[in-house]
Amino acid sequence: MTTKQILDYVKAHPSGKVKLAATDIDGVLRGKYVSTEKFLGLVGNNMGFCDVVFGWDMGDVAYDNATYTGWHTGYPDAKAMIDVTTFRTIPWEDNLPFFLCEFVDDKLQPLYLCPRQLLKKTISEANKVGFTPYFSQEFEWFNFEETPQSLHSKNFNGLQPLTPGMFGYSILRSTYRNDFFTALFDGLKNFNVPIEGLHTETGPGVYEAAIAYSGTLEAADRAVLFKTATKEIAYHHGIIATFMAKFNENLPGCSGHVHQSLWDKKSTKNLFHDEKDKNKMSAVFKSYLAGQLYCLPHILPMVAPTINSYKRLVEGAWAPTTVTWSVDNRTVALRALPGGSKSSRLETRVVGSDTNPYLAMSACLAAGLYGIKKNLTLKQPATLGNGYRDESNGRFPKNLHDATVAMRYSKVANELFGEKFVQHFTQTRDWEWRQFAKVVTDWELKRYMEII
Repeated sequence: MTTKQILDYVKAHPSGKVKLAATDIDGVLRGKYVSTEKFLGLVGNNMGFCDVVFGWDMGDVAYDNATYTGWHTGYPDAKAMIDVTTFRTIPWEDNLPFFLCEFVDDKLQPLYLCPRQLLKKTISEANKVGFTPYFSQEFEWFNFEETPQSLHSKNFNGLQPLTPGMFGYSILRSTYRNDFFTALFDGLKNFNVPIEGLHTETGPGVYEAAIAYSGTLEAADRAVLFKTATKEIAYHHGIIATFMAKFNENLPGCSGHVHQSLWDKKSTKNLFHDEKDKNKMSAVFKSYLAGQLYCLPHILPMVAPTINSYKRLVEGAWAPTTVTWSVDNRTVALRALPGGSKSSRLETRVVGSDTNPYLAMSACLAAGLYGIKKNLTLKQPATLGNGYRDESNGRFPKNLHDATVAMRYSKVANELFGEKFVQHFTQTRDWEWRQFAKVVTDWELKRYMEII
C-alpha cells in the first residue's frame, strides 16, 4: 500500500484510533492508543515518549545505575517517530490500524540505544559492502490454561499446561486445542506475520513456529510482533503463553533460533552457496561463520539476555554450551545448512526465545560481518558427533554476570556496537543480575532451612 492508501485506511476506520508501539531494551513492546487526529499530526514528525522505557526493567522498576536517564535527569520525553511502512491491521481488534515506532535523539538522528535503530545501522553496514541480509526467527514457547489473575493468585506455581505429556510433532495434540492452533496460524497471517510451520514440541503444552524469512528489518519486526501477538491471541482463548527460555528444570528449554543468509545487492544470488565446495559453503559463508564463532562469546547477553537464559544453555537440553559449529548438527552453537542455491543458510542456536529480536539479529549480523571484514578463515574444524564434548574452542559464559562482564570490557563489543550502547546495555544486564542475586529462592529454603 502507498502512504496515501494507508492514511486513507486510518481515516476511514470506524474506531477513530490507532495503536502505536516500540520495544524497550528487553524487547517488550511499549505503546499506546492515539486518536486518528493525533496520529495524522504525528506522521512525518516526532512525538514525545517518556524515556523511562529505557530507564526501567521489564518489571517497571527504575534502574539505579543507568547513565542515559534516571532520577538524575527527571525522566523527560524521548523523541519517537512512526515508521509508516510497518502498517498492519490487528485482526483480533476489528482490524485496528497498528504501527511500530523507533527512537531518535534531539537532532532527529537514530538514538544509539534504540534496538530497532541498532539493527538498521547494522543492516546499513552490510549494504555498504554489497550484501543484502535475509533473516528469520523461530520460537518455541509453553502454553497454560491460565489467566493473568490465576497466574498471580497461584504465585506462578502449579500451572495447568495446555496439554499433558511430551508429544513432540504430535498431530494428535495439535487437534486437541485446534481452536487456538488455528487462531494462531490464521491470525498471525492476517497480521502480516506469516509463519511457515506450526507444530507441537517436546513438553507439555509446547508449540514451535517458524516465521517466514524476509529482509532483516522486516524479520525482526515480525519476530517482535509474533511474541506479543501470540500472547494476545492466547488471552482470547483463556491461555497464557510464555517465552521464558527455561520454564522448568526437568523440561526442555525454549529456543529462538535465528536463520540467516547474505545475498547480492539485487537479492538474486545467495552468497553463502558454492556448488564447488565439499560442503557447498562459499568463502563468504565460512568467514561469516568464523566471525560468529569469534564474536559471540564477547556479546552473549544480546542473545542470552536474562538470568533464565543460562538455565537453558546446559548440556543435553537441546541448547549449546560450547563454541562449536557443524553441518546439520543440533548439538552445536552454529548449525550450517548449506542446502541448495536458494536455501543455504546459517542457524544460530544459542539464541533463546526470551531475546529481543532486534538485538539478537544485530548480534548475529554484526558478528558475521566482522568475520568477513577481518578476512577470518574458518580454521576451526566442524564438530563430529556430540558438540557438548567438543571444548576445543572454549565454552560460553555460564551465567549472565560473567557474560555481562565479558561484554562490558570487550574491545570487540565496543567496535561492533559503540561504547554508548555497550555501556547502557551492560548496565541493564548488571541490574538484572543484582535483582536476582538478592532474592531468597525456594531452592535455598528447601536446601538450608531445616538441616543447616
